[in-house]
Amino acid sequence: MSDMGKVMRILEDLRGLHVTTPRDAEFASQLHRLLAHDADGNPLPSALRFTSTGETRGIMVVDDPGGGKSTLVRRGLDHCAALQAGPDGQKRYLDAAVPSPATLKSMTRELLKDSGYPDVSRSREVWSMMELLRERISMFGIVAIWIDEAHDLFCADRNLILRALKSLMQGDSAVIVILSGTAALAEVVRSDPQVQRRFTSLILPPVDPDVERDQISGLIETYCQRSGLAPPIERDLVGRLTHAARYRFGRTVENVVNAIECALMNGDDRLDIDHFAQAYAMHEGALPERNVFFVEDWWNIKPDLKQDEDSPSPTRRKKRRKS
Repeated sequence: MSDMGKVMRILEDLRGLHVTTPRDAEFASQLHRLLAHDADGNPLPSALRFTSTGETRGIMVVDDPGGGKSTLVRRGLDHCAALQAGPDGQKRYLDAAVPSPATLKSMTRELLKDSGYPDVSRSREVWSMMELLRERISMFGIVAIWIDEAHDLFCADRNLILRALKSLMQGDSAVIVILSGTAALAEVVRSDPQVQRRFTSLILPPVDPDVERDQISGLIETYCQRSGLAPPIERDLVGRLTHAARYRFGRTVENVVNAIECALMNGDDRLDIDHFAQAYAMHEGALPERNVFFVEDWWNIKPDLKQDEDSPSPTRRKKRRKS
């Protein structure tokens, strides 16, 4: 195996890892409470009915871009035994990201595709597609539907889509509906009291480098170990790292992998802050005076602002010489 091939294998391994956090347990708890259970308390492949009319409930997972919400939901669904494939080989949930154009019709088509249905004619009316989706739900015992990046879905007819979501949680083929998206999603759902009461919320908080310092340091050490690198020794690295990642967990992990990639490509045997600075410059297009890993007063850098909108130029740190 070539050196480049080895590096690519290491990076592929790192990107495939899932870092377990308390958020995983919280999502699993919210999902399990929406499932029916047997007499021994084991979850069943069936949505729990919350009213005498047979309504189900849903979950809304909210975080800023790069927070890792999609990975969180995917892992939670894939590790829920009640939602795994039955004797017919069909998994018990459907999922799709909001397509373009973001309409109820295009979204329904994507869900039908995930159910294994052949491509639906674009001339078919949306109400007919919804009826077909209900038939597929009933036929395969679908328990849950997950719509990722759901905030994009409401750019069209908001009221029509809200009614459609509500209808999916009613009737004989009612399912658990899981929506993941940004804060804009929460605003839309809360605008309709009838829809809002059907959803619990999982609001993923920003990373707190003071509270989560040991966890993030441990994550870096684990990733370095799997990469054959010595871990970094800089004391303020976690603060810089989370600031550069806009305090989002998914972006924090991604930045660690990007820095490790730079170290491996450079042929170095230790990960250090200069690798983070190199990766940040490459992915953010940041000049040295606006590089969170390169300046002394890094907390003055606002990564999402243009240079002419930023605070006064921070002081650059002296680059550490490699021995």
